[in-house]
Amino acid sequence: MDSADDRTKNMPDPEETAASAGTRKRPKPGERREQILQTLAQMLEQPGADRVTTAALAARLAVSEAALYRHFASKAQMFGALIDFIETSVFGMINQIAERDETGSAKAAHIVRMVLQFGEKNPGMTRVMVGDALVFEHERLQQRMNQLFDKVDAALRQSLRNDMAGSGTLTPDADAQVTASVLTAFVVGRLQRFARSGFRHLPSDHLDACLVKIL
Repeated sequence: MDSADDRTKNMPDPEETAASAGTRKRPKPGERREQILQTLAQMLEQPGADRVTTAALAARLAVSEAALYRHFASKAQMFGALIDFIETSVFGMINQIAERDETGSAKAAHIVRMVLQFGEKNPGMTRVMVGDALVFEHERLQQRMNQLFDKVDAALRQSLRNDMAGSGTLTPDADAQVTASVLTAFVVGRLQRFARSGFRHLPSDHLDACLVKIL
């Protein structure tokens, strides 16, 4: 299975398409959708980009705004498609980690590392994940991202529960819940710091040492 980073890199480059518009066929509908989403993600990677407008997006693609709306009914739908990609990527990898033959703590560490590396390799997606890019968008988009981190928390809790049960603690469920909550807060905080520092402070900085302290 390709990684999320590989799949992002494999998206067609809209600038190359625009540059060669006179010599190449018009992109197919599916290809154009990928170009729109890739360009939106690239624009979100610009530090200080408070809001990406459809006018700016259309200009970057060298098309009209009407051309955008032939592929997406609204800008909210474009962001929804980016969230689809994030969800599919993150939970696809969580499912792979869950199938590994290793301790619950090791699985939890791998989940944390994977989410942070995904954000580090996809800065534009990070701004969506922490909500910075969704401030002026539809409320349901932020709700979806909140639900994503709730599901990450649940996956961490599930991974840790077996370890806690074998540790002799009288409250394995509660202990697993507390540790999962701390790890989720750590992930969100690292991603927020990354986005709000203009992508200067990497989520993976001193990560192994931090995980040792928490776990």
